[in-house]
Amino acid sequence: MVFSRKKAMLYKLFLAFTLVPVIELYVLITVGGIIGAASTIGIVLLTGAVGAWMAKAQGSHTLRRMRESLYQGKMPADELLDAVIITAAGILLLTPGFFTDAAGITLLVPPCRALVKRRLRARFDRYMLARQAQSGQWR
Repeated sequence: MVFSRKKAMLYKLFLAFTLVPVIELYVLITVGGIIGAASTIGIVLLTGAVGAWMAKAQGSHTLRRMRESLYQGKMPADELLDAVIITAAGILLLTPGFFTDAAGITLLVPPCRALVKRRLRARFDRYMLARQAQSGQWR
């Protein structure tokens, strides 16, 4: 069972590191053929800059919320998950291309991020439940 999970993760990483660049190259070449290389590069730089500005703004807002939670004596779990998603969005925005920029900017939009956060939390909860069942520890 563990081997198959590792194999599945390796397969997903392989797809991420091969399929995403191929999609980016295809889109960049196609768009470049239509509007020209200089315009394509300009758009990629512009979307990256706008995305970086959005990531900084969202990150600052999340940091403020995190501090407020800590001052109130609460664990900032939601804010930490937001910070992870915003960091992932920033990494996507640093990767040149339309596909990754669109994914990064989408993750910076609060309603979209909330959807991703719910799915991550549900996946984490299932993982923790399975780990507890394997170890024989129940609440």
